[in-house]
Amino acid sequence: MANLNLKPNSVLLRPRITEKAVLAADKSHVYVFEVTKNATKKSISASVRDAYKVNSVKVRVAAIPSKQVFVRGKKGIKSGGKKAYVYLKPGDKIELM
Repeated sequence: MANLNLKPNSVLLRPRITEKAVLAADKSHVYVFEVTKNATKKSISASVRDAYKVNSVKVRVAAIPSKQVFVRGKKGIKSGGKKAYVYLKPGDKIELM
């Protein structure tokens, strides 16, 4: 429980805008954000509340695995991370763009 002292504005890194995420936001009121690796569901919910002034119904968290890549003849590692699915009530909306 060491990460209870996270500041709400430092938890959310950026919204994850992909085709799948945009369709989920329109259809199911689910928004996807990239978050810090030590973020918890409560800290994600608090930072969404502070940043966008909406209350989340549910938060799901998924790990993004790191991957090995091969670009221009060189091997490298694409760092992983963590993403959060934030569920809102049907009347609520977040303007990302």
